[in-house]
Formats: sequence, C-alpha cells, structure tokens
Amino acid sequence: MGARRAPALLVVASGEIFSFLVLLVYCLGTGQVLPHAHFLFYAALGGFEGTIALAIFYRALAMGAMGLTAALTGLLTVLVPVVFSFFYDGLPAPLTAAGLAMGLGAIWLITHTPAAKGPVTPPTALLLGALAGLGFGTQLVLLRMASGGGVPWVITSARGAGSLAMVLVILAVPPKGVWRGFWLAGIATGVLDTAGNLFYLSAAQFGRLDVAAVVCSLYPAGTILLAGLVLHERPTRSQLAGMGMALVAVMLLSV
Repeated sequence: MGARRAPALLVVASGEIFSFLVLLVYCLGTGQVLPHAHFLFYAALGGFEGTIALAIFYRALAMGAMGLTAALTGLLTVLVPVVFSFFYDGLPAPLTAAGLAMGLGAIWLITHTPAAKGPVTPPTALLLGALAGLGFGTQLVLLRMASGGGVPWVITSARGAGSLAMVLVILAVPPKGVWRGFWLAGIATGVLDTAGNLFYLSAAQFGRLDVAAVVCSLYPAGTILLAGLVLHERPTRSQLAGMGMALVAVMLLSV
C-alpha cells in the first residue's frame, strides 16, 4: 500500500534505516554483550546481500509476467536452506521430509499466478528472479550461522548492512516517482519485517534450518488473506489449494 504513494525501494529503505536505529539504541541502552566478530560478519553479509537480492527481485518483477518470476524466486529461496540443512543437520525424519515436500509445493502454488495473455516472460526476468531467490536463500543460511551470537546484535548488524546496501542501490539507480509520503509505511513495514526476522532467528536457533525456512517461506499465504480482507483481492484456485497444502505441511512439520 505504501508503494502506491511512493517508490517501493524508498519504503523499504526507510523501514531498514528506522529499524536499524531502534535496534542499535536498544542494544546499547540495555548493555547487550557484543558477540564474536564472525557472528556479526555473517549477519552483516546476510543483510547486505539480501538487500541487493531484493533490489534485483524488484527489477525482475518490473520486466513483466510477475507470476512465474515470483514463483521461481520463492522456490529457490527455500531450496537453498533446505539443501544446506541436509548437509548440516542430516536427513530429516520421514514425516518432516513429507512436510518439506508439501511445503515446497504450497510455496509454488501460492506464489505462482497464471500469466495473462501477452508477452512471454523474458529470459532475463527469470534469470534475475533466480538470482534473487538464491540471494534470499543464502541470507536465511547466513542468519542461521549468525544466530549463535545472540539475536539482538545479530539482527542489528544485519539491519545496518541492509540499510547501507539500500542507500547504495538508491544512489546508483534513483527511484522514479514522488519522494514523499513513504516514511509511515516504511516504519510500519520495518517494524513488522524486523519482528519476522527475530522470530525466524529464534526458530533457526532451536530447530532444523530447513523446517524454519519452509514454514517462514509460507508467508505469502498471509499476504493473500490480508489482500482479500483489506484490498478485496480474490485469490486464485491454485492459491487456495496452496494455502490448504500449507496448513497440512505445517502440521506435518510440527509433529
């Protein structure tokens, strides 16, 4: 909704910067113990490259035929941590494996929307979407590797690096449109996004990375439901089927 008034990158940048400043004040004000440098490095690297991946993703969507591009990005986002977890945590139990497979199918159905009649998706858009998905998936892995350093400073480091990356992107490719009216939306999205990252870090600390990644990557189902309630957008049949699969996947993964 904020991107309807101002360029999406400005909304994201304001959220990144605001949340970073709040987290920094919290860590300093409460005297949080600074973790080892390598934890901060993993977090900063994840925050920086994840933000670059976000800019690439927006560029891919702008090239047309969003459905296939978004679905490819969503699938690769979760495949990277799943494959990594197979080597890091070992093979999952049969029920967990079934839940992971069903979760992957749900992500594809939820994020993929049939293309309207018109130009075919450009190969460049698919390539950029794939790069964005690999970037997002790598970010999930890096945040898991950083989670051993404690959540507050880790998320602060990631947000700081993400803010820097977003500023560099905006300076390199200034967004078109009106540069005002984006702060409130940015602050709201920054707070919600930070809360989501905090919960993901906590989940990744105490469980398997692939399970945390798959469950967190089902978030588009919530977006679709909210879009229906707030914006009166009707989900497609495949999206409804995907949300049903998502519920079954979560139940299997929680056993």
